[in-house]
Amino acid sequence: MAKDDAVPAQIQHALGLAAWQPQSGSRRLVLEGGSIDVNGQGLLLTTEECLLDDVQARNPGLSRADLEKALADYLGVQHVLWLGKGIAGDDTHGHVDDLARFVNTRTIVTVVEPNSADPNHGPLEENRRRLQEMTDNDGRPFHVVELPMPDPLWFDGQRLPASYANFYIANDRVLAPTFNDPHDRLALGILADLFPHRKIVGIHAVDLALGPGHTPLPDPTTTGEK
Repeated sequence: MAKDDAVPAQIQHALGLAAWQPQSGSRRLVLEGGSIDVNGQGLLLTTEECLLDDVQARNPGLSRADLEKALADYLGVQHVLWLGKGIAGDDTHGHVDDLARFVNTRTIVTVVEPNSADPNHGPLEENRRRLQEMTDNDGRPFHVVELPMPDPLWFDGQRLPASYANFYIANDRVLAPTFNDPHDRLALGILADLFPHRKIVGIHAVDLALGPGHTPLPDPTTTGEK
């Protein structure tokens, strides 16, 4: 959004801060936060669907190698860990923060869907398999922990992007989405084990998922929805 894009310059001017604009050659780079996850030691998780697909192309014309060089130049990334596709219903087209997250430098939590009839089953299994085959900068395999998916959430015929991986790590706690779902307790318990020194705070997120990203909700005064 154009007004969102103007905010950094306003902050820079108000606080007298230095600013920089990432580029690849003469082209500006676009990269929203949910499309990457890092471990703080040179490794970055992302998806091919988000950064390389022609749908919702952030940086059309740039290759995998171009993006990897830019991530190295601007973020100090030594190695990009490429997953495949994102979850069904994700209007961001493959954000990794719905899929797999670094818990610490060598532990990655990833969502799985055991129901073979669910459209998430195949892509999530492929991502899990990729993670099992990846290694860190020292050639060591990652500790991969599985996190369940909630049962499918639908609104007006649209699958909503509900995932327990979309948590936020704060200084002393982890804010985790819940969906009034039988898997909530299991997911929160797994996160509690992974973050023993942080409090896990569940936040009812169904209403948030109802308005995915930029998609406006129907006006209840015209649709009859309450």
